[in-house]
Amino acid sequence: MPELPAPRIRVARPEDDGELALLDRLTWSPLHAVMPEPQPPYPPFFSERHAPEDCLVAELDGRLAGYVHLGFPTELDSNRHVRQIQGLAVAEEARGRGAGRALVRAAVAESRRRGARRITLRVLGHNTAARALYEAEGFAVEGILPEEFLLDGTYVDDVFMGRSL
Repeated sequence: MPELPAPRIRVARPEDDGELALLDRLTWSPLHAVMPEPQPPYPPFFSERHAPEDCLVAELDGRLAGYVHLGFPTELDSNRHVRQIQGLAVAEEARGRGAGRALVRAAVAESRRRGARRITLRVLGHNTAARALYEAEGFAVEGILPEEFLLDGTYVDDVFMGRSL
């Protein structure tokens, strides 16, 4: 069986907005989303908070297969040495092909390139697949807010994870 090609990671471009917005809607799930399911009219993917240059995308077979948003955990200058993964999604048809892992590794590398000393993220406690991926990439649990969210009738922990760069 031939090996499938690895995903290509690149910085997002403004013209990716529509395709990324669609991917975001298609991958919405209470497994990882704390916001209600998106409804029309759909907002643009890029915003003041998340510009194209703060988003890395994975391409597989010439199509966008996933993304990771990088941002700052706060607006404080004293916190500028920390980057935060503020969104990660992989298209259903691309799962199991290394896109998620490649995006996490690219986020770590890009954070380091931009001078960060640490990278953090928040993940829902019941999202065991994401937690396992992050742990495999060197992230450790640094705190848990028990039952922080009520999703689909179930209380879910908010797990803080991080690693040094």
